[in-house]
Amino acid sequence: QAQLVESGGGLVQAGGSLRLSCAASGRTYSTYLVGWFRQAPGKEREFVAATRWNGESTTYADSVKGRFTISTDYSKNTVYLQMNNLNTEDTAVYYCAARSAQAVVTIAAGYHYWGSGTQVTVSS
Repeated sequence: QAQLVESGGGLVQAGGSLRLSCAASGRTYSTYLVGWFRQAPGKEREFVAATRWNGESTTYADSVKGRFTISTDYSKNTVYLQMNNLNTEDTAVYYCAARSAQAVVTIAAGYHYWGSGTQVTVSS
């Protein structure tokens, strides 16, 4: 089993930035792909970004391209999501996820491990 713990959420004004972190522990060697999803109230969980631990095959949702950057530090078993130029539509609970297979997928059902989430609120 791998465990994931997110941090870095909070309240920010529109146009501002936040950096989320996800610390992985346990059987992280069994995971190949790590990603971020988000879920706003009343909406389904949606894909944000994903990458392999070595930084290859990085993929973003169209809604965050050019504004968000996913990165990894395998020496620290940590995944980051740098979020710039935030807007109110980015308000959601953000979840870190890991997948025990190499193929890049953007659906939540394709991920095997999940963190408990961190709230991001963007005010206008």
